[in-house]
Amino acid sequence: MEEDALKCVKIQQHDEENEEQILIPGLPNHLAHLCLSNLHPSLLYRVCKSWRRLIYTSSFPPFYCLYVVCSRSSSPAATSTAYKNNSTHTNNSISTSTVEFFCLDPISSKWTPLPNPPTSDPPIRILRHHPSFISRSLSIQSLTVAERMILIAATTHKFLPALERPLGFDPSCNKWFFGPNLPTPRRWCGTSAVNGNVYVASGMGSAYHGDVARSLEKWDVKEKVDQWKWEKLKGLKDGSFCREFVDAIGYRGKLCMVNIKGHAVKQGAVYDVTKNEWEEMPKGMLGGWNGPSSATINDESEMYVVDETKGSLSKYVSETDQWEELIESCDELKGAEQITVGRGRVCVICGRGRLIVVVDVSIMPANVIRVVSTPPKIEAIALHILPRVSV
Repeated sequence: MEEDALKCVKIQQHDEENEEQILIPGLPNHLAHLCLSNLHPSLLYRVCKSWRRLIYTSSFPPFYCLYVVCSRSSSPAATSTAYKNNSTHTNNSISTSTVEFFCLDPISSKWTPLPNPPTSDPPIRILRHHPSFISRSLSIQSLTVAERMILIAATTHKFLPALERPLGFDPSCNKWFFGPNLPTPRRWCGTSAVNGNVYVASGMGSAYHGDVARSLEKWDVKEKVDQWKWEKLKGLKDGSFCREFVDAIGYRGKLCMVNIKGHAVKQGAVYDVTKNEWEEMPKGMLGGWNGPSSATINDESEMYVVDETKGSLSKYVSETDQWEELIESCDELKGAEQITVGRGRVCVICGRGRLIVVVDVSIMPANVIRVVSTPPKIEAIALHILPRVSV
């Protein structure tokens, strides 16, 4: 009797597995796949297991996820431990004691850690919090280009540039890679992507140098890997953009920079990539740049800014040189630290890095549609919208 019962259970499980492999009863799977590929993954995820599995296969069009550069808790004890780990770590690996990388799947709402970055010689030491400056966060510059996440600059425990060359992650192959060596490794620089190229402006190396503070360099990511290099372009007129809180974004074929974030008095500059010339920033753009800003990924056609004090969200209108207010005030957006824009969404780091607020700007009026907490004891530093990892 027990053997017969076990056989019945196994047969039933086998039948269920076969049934789950059928996407649409009565229709060949390849035709069913064509039909289902036109539906949003969130709809398929809710229906059945076979459809849920389908959206994570390599044959299904990849949906976009949120990739996050993170740091561990900045408590005095944790910061002191991380600092000691960075100071005493001697093998050729990337120290991830304070900086980590996660991916948020918007369909399942699950956080997944990215694979560890590759080894490097000399080893990379990235520090977010220093025990001597508990309330201060050291800046880390990263960007999105060609559907890849690139880290450009950071700081070591000795207040030196942490990266001699860009560190990138490609979700299409779930692998890290290195870019070409920077002519001068630096921190406190402005960096962004414009027309699929990476631009790095200003910054300082192991010490302040006027040439570096005025410099502008370009990396054409579209070239073959063995041809990657940095091209020197026309530099800034002075070193006033060599500051820790410099901000830069690519917008409609131009690199737009301000030398400080928030409501403080600031300078602005615009680099035209086609003319290789620097221009004055329009007064309206400069006047409304009162918080973290970003342009839409891939096409750089729209620019948004979150006023970190008021909690407002605005969109820049180049034709009138004015900022159009989409959300007048929102408590969730107050204290915004960094934003990214893409796929009709503005994603904002708030709550001292513990919350990610998602705003739908594809319809009017714009509104907050989701607030996501980061993993326990993790603070978000930067956000990147990229296709899901293909495995």
